[in-house]
Amino acid sequence: MKGKRNLGAKIKAYREFRQIPIEDLAVKANLEVKQLQRIEDKGVVPSLGHLIKITRALGVRIGTFLDDQGQLGPVVVKAGTKDPLPSFSTKDDSAREHLNFFSLAQDKTGRHMEPFTIEIEPSTYSDYKLSSHEGEEFIYVLEGEVEINYGKDIYHLQAGDSIYLDSVVAHNVHGYGNEKARILGVVYYPL
Repeated sequence: MKGKRNLGAKIKAYREFRQIPIEDLAVKANLEVKQLQRIEDKGVVPSLGHLIKITRALGVRIGTFLDDQGQLGPVVVKAGTKDPLPSFSTKDDSAREHLNFFSLAQDKTGRHMEPFTIEIEPSTYSDYKLSSHEGEEFIYVLEGEVEINYGKDIYHLQAGDSIYLDSVVAHNVHGYGNEKARILGVVYYPL
C-alpha cells in the first residue's frame, strides 16, 4: 500500500524540482498555503478535487503522483487484486468521507483517465461536503446503493445503475441509508 506521506512527498519533490514556491502553487491551485503544507509535510491526503487542482496547477496528470512504475502497453488488473491508494478525504483533517480507492490503471503511463473501484464505508453524517474540479466522471454501482449530491439535485442509484457527470458541478458520492457500497469510478480531466 502506498503511504499517505508518499503522496505528499511526491508533490513536494515535484514542486521543488520545478522550483515553484509553495505560495505560488497555492494561488494557482486555489488552496491555502497551510493546506499544501499539511499535504506535503504531514501526509494529509487531499480530496480528489484538491489533488486534481494541484496536478493542473503543476501541469501534470493525476497519475504522476499515483503511479509506482510506468508501463507503455496495456495494464491488466486481475480480480481480487487490491492495491489500495490513500483514501481521499475532504479538506478537513477530520474527514467525513470514507472512500477507499483501488486503482485499475496505476501502472499505465500516459493515461488520460483514472479508473478506480471505490469502497464506500457507512457514514452517519448528513451534511455531505460537496467538491468540484475540472473534468468528467463516470460512476457505475457494483454493490449496494449510493446517493449522489450533484449541485442542487440528489440521485439515488442501485447496483447496475450508472451516472456520467461534469465534475465542475459541486458533488458528493456516499452510501445510501448508512450502508456500505462499491462503485466503479472513472475520472477524466483535461490537462
